[in-house]
Amino acid sequence: MSRYAIGVDYGSESGRAVVVDIADGRIVASAVYPYSNGVIDERLPLAGQDLPLPPDWALQDPEDYLRVLQTAVPAALAESGVDPADVIGLGIDFTACTMLPTRADGTPLCLLPELRAEPHAWVKLWKHHAAQPEADRINETARAMGEGWLDRYGGKISSEWFFSKALQILDEAPDVYARADRLIEAGDWLVWRLTGVETRNPTTAGYKAIWSRRDGFPSQAFFEALDPRFADVVDAKMSREIARTGDRAGGLTAEAAAWTGLRPGTAVAVANVDAHVAVPAATVIESGRMVAIMGTSTCHMVLAPDEHVVPGMCGYVEDGILPGFFGYEAGQSCVGDHFAWLVEHAVPERYFAAARERGIDIHTLLQEEAARLAPGESGLLALDWWNGNRSVLVDAELGGLLVGATLATTAPEIYRALVEATAFGTRVIIDDLAANGVPVSEVVAAGGLPQKSPFIMQVYADVTGKTFRIPETDQVPALGAAMFGAVAAGPEAGGFASIEAAAAAMARLSEVAYEPNPAHREVYDALHAEYLALHDYFGRGGNDVMKRLRGLRARAKAGVR
Repeated sequence: MSRYAIGVDYGSESGRAVVVDIADGRIVASAVYPYSNGVIDERLPLAGQDLPLPPDWALQDPEDYLRVLQTAVPAALAESGVDPADVIGLGIDFTACTMLPTRADGTPLCLLPELRAEPHAWVKLWKHHAAQPEADRINETARAMGEGWLDRYGGKISSEWFFSKALQILDEAPDVYARADRLIEAGDWLVWRLTGVETRNPTTAGYKAIWSRRDGFPSQAFFEALDPRFADVVDAKMSREIARTGDRAGGLTAEAAAWTGLRPGTAVAVANVDAHVAVPAATVIESGRMVAIMGTSTCHMVLAPDEHVVPGMCGYVEDGILPGFFGYEAGQSCVGDHFAWLVEHAVPERYFAAARERGIDIHTLLQEEAARLAPGESGLLALDWWNGNRSVLVDAELGGLLVGATLATTAPEIYRALVEATAFGTRVIIDDLAANGVPVSEVVAAGGLPQKSPFIMQVYADVTGKTFRIPETDQVPALGAAMFGAVAAGPEAGGFASIEAAAAAMARLSEVAYEPNPAHREVYDALHAEYLALHDYFGRGGNDVMKRLRGLRARAKAGVR
């Protein structure tokens, strides 16, 4: 008798549900729910009210997350024809850090009528960067107090992380902070809604909330040094009880079963991060092979058997991705978003007309044109910081840069320069890992971009000098979430005893592999050297013009003259 698991993958713009045969990892059906309110970065979605948001905000509506369970899961289940009795487990993955304040019963504060118009009551999406002053304060205080945990995160905490966002709520909306009985990752909140049990996962706790299995959270004295009102943030608004990856968080409540069309009591896995669940789903269960999840942003993960301090990493966590390994994570905040920006704001209509005439996507057309250019032919070089730099500079206040443009520069040339810039950024990360004891032998690239663009993958292989391999499925995080659902169900229900066992049965690579072209090595080495010069000049204090410009913009938008 066949057994199935459901994986629900929560992205930045939509949620996807898949039904997976656990015998071989075959995805038998899927469904997507595009969030009705998407990324809220300009104004709150309140009818009849114009409530603009300041720069660098990125919020979401928690009801969109529930709608994924209420629409995408039953739709995928119906399409599959699978009997709900044969679904043994469900797992979810989520972007991180994406967090929200709630009441003690799990009600999001933004759903309370009196707080609907308060931005700090809403979900703060991973790419909410408005907490940079709080991140700066955390970093300065940690250095002043000699906090040893700072080394685990490359020496700098990001504005995207949990305590930066929590501290921003306290600083700017103390009444909202006081009303919040719980501050919680969105993935953990959903597991709470599915099972009725509040469960905190170790991945977001370790990578985004400065927690370790050995040492726990930073001391109360540290949080008090940030702000006396923040001293008890962990005990008053979070939890010191952290589950283990792959654990069963609980079973579906009757309410959640009605939402999803599944049976009450169906096993639900502890929540996980979208990128991290993809590691075993991409067949990586050993050290040295990087998994790069490439979409709007890119997350890079490598396993190693031992501990190394790597400057500029998002973090390393023992047992953080797979048990028995230190999981190292780095990232780039702007990759697919980079190319989308160009298409939305700087591509002439004639390219769109050509794409329509051929019946192809505008990105496909620009990539075809860009692929005809030899490395270096555009005469352009870019810094890929349109959404800040996550690794290795960990600075959300940096901006993009394009050098070498002339009146003859074309959109495909700029497109290629932006692709190359993101590849150079990945090379910086790979070189940084290797220089600090965590070598990378090859890369498995998953997500939307690797499946859609051979051109982009070949550029990455040429720039980094590494072979890039591609998973068999284009829904790797959703598959990984389902794999963890099968582990949560356990062998007694027809599932697996470990994620390694699940990977052996359910994960596969395609036959596609992108090998570096030796003929391109010399020119890309030369371009990379120029990239590094710009990278260090603008990113390491040689010239802080990007931050000064950001400050001028903020004052102008605030009406300060």
